Amino acid sequence: MNKEISNRNDEEKYDVIVKRLKSRGVELEDIAVITYDLQSKYIKGLKKETCLEHVKRVIMKREVQHAVLTGIELDVLAEENKLSEPLSTLLLNDYGLYGIDEILALSIVNVYGSIGLTNFGYVDKVKPGIIGKLDSKNEGKVVCNTFLDDIVGAIAAAAASSVAHRYAENDFVVDAYKK
Repeated sequence: MNKEISNRNDEEKYDVIVKRLKSRGVELEDIAVITYDLQSKYIKGLKKETCLEHVKRVIMKREVQHAVLTGIELDVLAEENKLSEPLSTLLLNDYGLYGIDEILALSIVNVYGSIGLTNFGYVDKVKPGIIGKLDSKNEGKVVCNTFLDDIVGAIAAAAASSVAHRYAENDFVVDAYKK
């Protein structure tokens, strides 16, 4: 085990994750846009900056960090042809019935409850924004984003759930005091 990574605190792992996402073509702002699109119709005056804060909050969670590190590493290993068959082919072709990529992503959204789960199902089906770009085939270059597209969707869904919880909590408290 690489003690350098395992001994890092969550903020240091956060920085590693942001760099790895960026190296794979994903900016946190891309994820925040999806989060905003998921919640803006329910929360008046929601700002993309607020969504970005929630994306960052999600990535700070240790369980999320572990899922992201694992998924990105498996995608990279598949690209480098360092996985045995048939796993290598399954990942490189993003085989539809593989499903482990979604299971890993669910470990992210499960931190945030049923809203996160339903949001993830939606973004996994619709593939908005950067998710669609990650899910598309790259001609002439071996690129594997089998885990990454689901991870990005899960982070966006979890952040949307975090936003919903924060605003719903405030509405509930205000409504409760009015009674």
